[in-house]
Amino acid sequence: MLTILGFAMIATFLVLIMLKKMSPIAALVLIPALFCVAVGQGAKLGDYVIEGVGNLAPTAAMLMFAIVYFGVMIDVGLFDPIVRGILRFCKADPMRIVVGTAVLAAIVSLDGDGSTTFMITVSAMYPLYKRLKMSLVVMTGVAATANGVMNTLPWGGPTARAATALKLDAGDIFVPMIPALGVGLAAVLLLAVVLGRRERKRLGMLTLDEALATGTAREPETVLVGAGGGNDRTRKNSGGAGTRTGGDAAQNAGPDVDGDIDADGDEDGDEGFKGLDPNRATLRPKLYWFNAGLTIALLTAMIMELMPIPVLFLLGAALALTVNFPHMPDQRARIAAHADNVLNVSGMVFAAAVFTGVLSGTGMVEHMADWLVGAIPSGMGPHMAIVTGILSIPLTYFMSNDGFYFGVVPVLAEAGAAHGVSPLEIARASLVGQPLHMSSPLVPAVYVLVGMAKVEFGDHTRFTVKWAALTSLVILCAGLLFGII
Repeated sequence: MLTILGFAMIATFLVLIMLKKMSPIAALVLIPALFCVAVGQGAKLGDYVIEGVGNLAPTAAMLMFAIVYFGVMIDVGLFDPIVRGILRFCKADPMRIVVGTAVLAAIVSLDGDGSTTFMITVSAMYPLYKRLKMSLVVMTGVAATANGVMNTLPWGGPTARAATALKLDAGDIFVPMIPALGVGLAAVLLLAVVLGRRERKRLGMLTLDEALATGTAREPETVLVGAGGGNDRTRKNSGGAGTRTGGDAAQNAGPDVDGDIDADGDEDGDEGFKGLDPNRATLRPKLYWFNAGLTIALLTAMIMELMPIPVLFLLGAALALTVNFPHMPDQRARIAAHADNVLNVSGMVFAAAVFTGVLSGTGMVEHMADWLVGAIPSGMGPHMAIVTGILSIPLTYFMSNDGFYFGVVPVLAEAGAAHGVSPLEIARASLVGQPLHMSSPLVPAVYVLVGMAKVEFGDHTRFTVKWAALTSLVILCAGLLFGII
């Protein structure tokens, strides 16, 4: 009975999330609470939740302060020179432009937010693609796949979800995966070279002046007014009446560098064409090298595991705010600007305590694992990590990251444990499908990408799926080769 109820609870959760009948936070809380009562253990619900919250508090703290830190870095202009440098590198060579798209998307993905990555990448690269008449699905495909690889960062979403679901440390999952993810990123760059050469062969090479001269009407320059806070506004600077699109660009789960907006939730994002305002008031050009050094030091300390990741981001966010915005009103404004993301992410993590607590506390996960172990051929048991990696490719495409990591991965981990496969291996293998996940129709950030690029979602899907799936398989093979999975 517990097996049936466990699968019914997961199925109910997945259906309601995919149909967007409930928000992830509400579904993570209410559905397991109802099923806990249904199995006759409603009186113990409080114990399950309190235990889960205690286990998940470090993950929530990491995500909260990572959002604030990278949000501040974008506000003060840390990535602006990188964007300008990539544009200078690209010139009017189609191959360089495609490679530049991959590099820019990968770098900006460090903030852990897919919608921000796509807004900055498309804003910088779209005019070049348009003026040279390059294929826009090449831009969206390369950007989405690069972001999918970087989406595995601990503050990006999937790693945090895997750590939350299996009660592991996010650093223990991510750091050993770096070599395999590096191979995956190299595969994306190789893909960019191949696609760029194809575009170069089709279009030839022009100088930038020739590209501008042969282009049609000048594309509107765009800015993101009030970057980091308030409603975004899109305006044309090339003459004519300005246009405006209201609404927040993305009410996202921030570092869901699942890049999922609102934790695979409820916002499709603004489809307006936006970029970073080069004259925004939050820029701190005199502190650029301080901010760059601080970011490098923070990432180095994380990789070397000098301190727990939540502590590193807590210290980094506090230092970044204090140095860049020494006046209290400015600090409050920056924190308020990113408060929506912080609340969404921390709320999602703590809500997950109810789901995982009920799933494990009632014994459902053990019964489901026993059934799954019996269903898997005995010869495959010791290879559950490989099975998990392969399953993650289609499952993370057809379901939300919340559903996969909170509903499926714990069952796979229990099944693997019965054959001596550690939860860490299962958690690392579960990240393999992220390059494909970022083009899933269940990821609202992808609608920001195709909307800004003016690409049909079906065209993007047909072009991207095969390359993203291939990248996922490359990561899986690299993980096996390095002995990580």
